[in-house]
Amino acid sequence: MLTEIPLDRNIVKALTQIERTQIPELPDRIIAATALYFQVPVISRDSRIKLSNIQTIW
Repeated sequence: MLTEIPLDRNIVKALTQIERTQIPELPDRIIAATALYFQVPVISRDSRIKLSNIQTIW
């Protein structure tokens, strides 16, 4: 089951914790910030996300 989560102020604040040099593409940073805020791993094969401080699965 998937749950849609709106982009809100808390997720935008979490964006500040993710370096643009680590994850340069804004959509990927938003996904990573959402995972960071909710303290859940990201399911991704994206090498930039996997090399960042964001917990990933896959």
